[in-house]
Amino acid sequence: MALRMWASSTANALKVSTAIRPNFSHVFSLSRCFSTVLEGLKYANSHEWVKHEGSVATIGITDHAQDHLGEVVFVELPEPGGTVTHGKSFGNVESVKATSDVNSPISGEIVEVNSKLGDSPGLINSSPYEEGWMIKIKPSSPSELESLMCPKEYAQFCEKEAGH
Repeated sequence: MALRMWASSTANALKVSTAIRPNFSHVFSLSRCFSTVLEGLKYANSHEWVKHEGSVATIGITDHAQDHLGEVVFVELPEPGGTVTHGKSFGNVESVKATSDVNSPISGEIVEVNSKLGDSPGLINSSPYEEGWMIKIKPSSPSELESLMCPKEYAQFCEKEAGH
């Protein structure tokens, strides 16, 4: 595990994407800036991702977002049992560069919060799509997923945002 985290951190510092992402589809896209964009997820233009499985949706920030933030040193998340609203902030991420709000791509009831991030906020940098997830919710309006971007659209969005 330590070797994987080192390799991921090194790849991130060198702007190289790792090719294997366990627990997710092995198919992924790369934008020109080499941020990993995974198939099977939906993306918000505020750089959060959603993985909807059954009655639960997992939410986190994208590889692109964590790369722009730099080293994450603190994460503030809500309590389970609360609710999140589409487009509204549910927490924030503090990095060595800045503090940024994290917005919910969809609405719903919080069923789980990633407690590992309290002691290890750097999981967002080393594993944004696996170990660095933030909250799991029970969506109240699953149709909101339709307004989010597919991986190809998100990769293009990131390229345009970067001026490529």
